[in-house]
Amino acid sequence: MTPATATPMPTRTGATRAASTHEPSISVVGPLRPRYDEILTPEALAFLTELHQRFSARRHDRLADRMRRRFEIGNGHDPQFRADTAHIRNDPDWRVAGAGPGLEDRRVEITGPTDPKMTINALNSGAKVWLADQEDATSPTWKNVIEGQLSLRDAIRGELRFTSPEGKSYEVTATETPTIVMRPRGWHLVEQHMQFTDRTGRTMAASGSLVDFGLYFFHNATQLIENGRGPYFYIAKLESSEEAKLWDDIFTFSERYIGIPHGTIRATVLIETLPAAFEMEEILFEMRDHCAGLNAGRWDYIFSMIKNYRGRGARFVLPDRSQVTMTVPFMRAYTELLVKTCHQRGAFAIGGMSAFIPNRRDPEVTEQAFQKVSADKKREAGDGFDGTWVAHPDLIPVARAEFDAVLGDRPNQVDRQRPDVHVNAAELIDVHIGLPVTAEGVHANVSVAIRYIEAWLRGLGAVAIDNLMEDAATAEISRSQVWQWIHQDRSTEDGTRITREYIEGLITQVLEEVTRSEGDRFDDAAEIFRDVALGAEFPAFLTLPAYSRYLVESA
Repeated sequence: MTPATATPMPTRTGATRAASTHEPSISVVGPLRPRYDEILTPEALAFLTELHQRFSARRHDRLADRMRRRFEIGNGHDPQFRADTAHIRNDPDWRVAGAGPGLEDRRVEITGPTDPKMTINALNSGAKVWLADQEDATSPTWKNVIEGQLSLRDAIRGELRFTSPEGKSYEVTATETPTIVMRPRGWHLVEQHMQFTDRTGRTMAASGSLVDFGLYFFHNATQLIENGRGPYFYIAKLESSEEAKLWDDIFTFSERYIGIPHGTIRATVLIETLPAAFEMEEILFEMRDHCAGLNAGRWDYIFSMIKNYRGRGARFVLPDRSQVTMTVPFMRAYTELLVKTCHQRGAFAIGGMSAFIPNRRDPEVTEQAFQKVSADKKREAGDGFDGTWVAHPDLIPVARAEFDAVLGDRPNQVDRQRPDVHVNAAELIDVHIGLPVTAEGVHANVSVAIRYIEAWLRGLGAVAIDNLMEDAATAEISRSQVWQWIHQDRSTEDGTRITREYIEGLITQVLEEVTRSEGDRFDDAAEIFRDVALGAEFPAFLTLPAYSRYLVESA
């Protein structure tokens, strides 16, 4: 396989020379399909090379920090608010940059992957913001990574059209489209279809974060500014203010690289890991020149709690996933603290996504979804959130009505302070819910995880399963609960011990229950599930082994 190298010499001949002289370079080793050259230009790859040369070592340092912190929590050292950054929390004067053009009103944001059809549907949805998701709602196939960038490029220039295999045509018809906020992959993910060679001659897989961010920013920042918006990003999976500082330095360098003013980029950080909940103010501070706000990433946050406390004994074991709602103690404390923190620093607080979705073929399911989403959004608006997420266009009016009732004509409620909120460290890890694990809950976890992984292996990252919208985060909860229940010797409410053998029986049952078809990936999905839920070790993310084993293509 001959790599196509684009920096500093973009030809295939240049790739050999770059390696021999140890010139930093990015090589494309994935297959090059029609129009990929419009994204993988020599100039764009030169920019990616600069990002990797300057920041990839720090990325590895931050990932090592994560492992060390997780080890400490697992060995009994509960997270605390940091003493060395108390001066940041105690300084009342600093504020974040806040909203950029087009981000002043974020009361309803729709989330979804970036394939052409979903891009068009999102832009026609009537939401205020579209989270263009290259992360948990996208299976990171090479096709999805690059063709998602093409969809965004075309949409930003008003050129996106799509015709389905059935001959149905799609185009953007809305006179006012949502502001695009793009979500790149988290720091832990790599892009194996691109390789970075550093000055020492060492070659490694590119960073998924830098690839997603770099290609989108390089191709679209100037056009977005001309459109009256800007290059805006959701930053996922952060665990510390040092990780936030790394992103802020990347933003500053990138702005300077293409010649736009410092602070043009706006980032909204997802607080979706337990360590990050203890550093909300520090994260805002490190990103203050580029930060618009924080988001309560509820599903990954639950997963993070399980991951960090998976071996700490029975009192940290959660019940059925369906019982871990936003009103249980640790989730309530985290969201209350997030709103208070954001508003005292001039930042937006954006609520999370309720998993319930309508079913246009089943009015009863749809009505139940509307009622549950309405209650969820009423709580968020009442708590002080400035906006929220939905995963389906039909839920936009439901969510908007609840925020309209609180906001009225105001674009947000950033000026609403919460002096009544006082959250301590113990409350952030109070997982006592007092409900049992049920046989139905265990079966649901096995079934949902296998069905989601099967779809993910076929290139689908956001999947409707049992009238819930599942993505990588909810699949992570399902498999991590199974792992914890086994290793903490839990039993179901009816007295059945949750063992590997018991789960193997459920895997067999699920494979018998699903509808099989030629080319399905259920056997591969079951294999992945066994690895990440039944193994002696706990993989940090199920997507890491699944990606390396099944999604990497050869040119």
